[in-house]
Amino acid sequence: MKTIKRIGLIVFLIGLGIFTSLPFIGTYSLTSSDFTKWVEEKGIKSELFIKDIEQEVVGKDFSGMHNLTPIIATALDEANSTHRKNKEYKKVIYTKAHDISADLGKQAGSGFIPENKGLMWFMTFGLGIIGALMYILPNVVLLGKKGIKNDGIYHANSTNRGWIAWLVFFYLIAFYLLLYFRPQFAVNWTYLVDPTSEALSGNPAGHWFVYGFMYCTVMTVMGVRMYIKYRHNRYQMIRTTSVLFFQIVFAFLIPEIMVRLQMPYYDFKNAFPLDYDFFFQWNLRSLINSGGIGIFILVWGTLLTLVIVPVMVYFFGKRWYCSWVCGCGGLAETLGDPYRQHSSKTLLSWRVERWLIHGVLVFAVGMTLMTLYSFFSETGTVLGIKTSSVQNTYSLLIGSIFAGVIGTGFYPIFGNRVWCRFGCPLAAYLGFVQRFKSRFRITTNGGQCISCGNCSTYCEQGIDVRAYAQKGENIIRSSCVGCGICSAVCPRGVLKLENGPEKGRINPTQVLLGNDVDLMELVNDK
Repeated sequence: MKTIKRIGLIVFLIGLGIFTSLPFIGTYSLTSSDFTKWVEEKGIKSELFIKDIEQEVVGKDFSGMHNLTPIIATALDEANSTHRKNKEYKKVIYTKAHDISADLGKQAGSGFIPENKGLMWFMTFGLGIIGALMYILPNVVLLGKKGIKNDGIYHANSTNRGWIAWLVFFYLIAFYLLLYFRPQFAVNWTYLVDPTSEALSGNPAGHWFVYGFMYCTVMTVMGVRMYIKYRHNRYQMIRTTSVLFFQIVFAFLIPEIMVRLQMPYYDFKNAFPLDYDFFFQWNLRSLINSGGIGIFILVWGTLLTLVIVPVMVYFFGKRWYCSWVCGCGGLAETLGDPYRQHSSKTLLSWRVERWLIHGVLVFAVGMTLMTLYSFFSETGTVLGIKTSSVQNTYSLLIGSIFAGVIGTGFYPIFGNRVWCRFGCPLAAYLGFVQRFKSRFRITTNGGQCISCGNCSTYCEQGIDVRAYAQKGENIIRSSCVGCGICSAVCPRGVLKLENGPEKGRINPTQVLLGNDVDLMELVNDK
């Protein structure tokens, strides 16, 4: 079995290596007809930019996007500078240079990669999937009987912040930086999934389709690992199935099919303020102009945030979304599961968590209020502050760097719920409801606790679960996402996830500070 795992690892690394090399290779040659078609589709009015590209790019061969991108960026900067100097603002191209480079690179791609999409898909995604499964599946035999084992996670370089974990850390960071800020280097990746994109939406793939496809693929493969590891726990099996279903069907397939049917691209499970641009002016105008389906999406998104989310949290806790529906949580629970033990349990981390996550929520709500005021008053500023500047700042710092680069890239070093714990504004909103008005709690049986510490070790939200268990207190925390892993790894069955009447919830403050009479009344009520 170990031989199969080694072969699987080698196959996986070959696929990953080929995939990683694609941004730096390839041949690009833009034809005059393709460029003219692109200019018409994008509505480019700058004669200077068109002329420069025709002279410097059209009809010439380039080896790699790193040779093509600087020429396009220079032509764009010079054209825009001249237009602004001459006050020809209608001719200014506001699209960023790397986005234009990605568009033109997609048009100009030629050679082996775009001509052999199926083969290249197999050599990258195919080998990666096969290798990963070969590495994962033998664990069924190696694990023996069902149940979680203390199998030395702190002795492996991949799970104890060793050199392998650091390599994964830097790789994920580099991948997200490229995806968010240098999409032109993802052009070769888009060719691999063009057939899938065209089958779903009727359009060639862009870099965000690549990301969505990879997201679903990684979650599915690592979901297999979850099925094996937690096969003794029915709750984990169902929960894993749920997050896979909502990510693949609701977040990936349905939005792409909607585009094919001439409808707005929309993920029906994505709630504000996680979906922070839902109330941006461009989105509101797009939905309103889309007719009935657009109005339905607008009403649904509003009801989801203001009515459905708090009602569901009251009955089931924030776990109904964070651990059963959310794509961010789904990736954290599958790809991030090997690193969940790295979540910090210190008091300082808890203090930073409270200030940071609630600060992001205030930022998101304030930005949205500015956006709605600007939309209805038809002005671009609020109290002298440009609404677009606030939106761009949030999109960059929170939407890209925090949620993407840090939120996923930091898995191997800081645990799998960095974004969910410290940054997600929707998690903060759900936490408010769960802490003060919810039937959800994790009950404990202190008399059975043997202080093994598994529950605290594996808590991805940094909660010292053992401290609650030893005192027999119910766990009612704003940060708890109800993943249930603490219960799954407990060898004594001390912890239990419950949805009961609020009267039966034990307030930790009451337990620690209340008098004996209060405690006796609470026991009698039970």
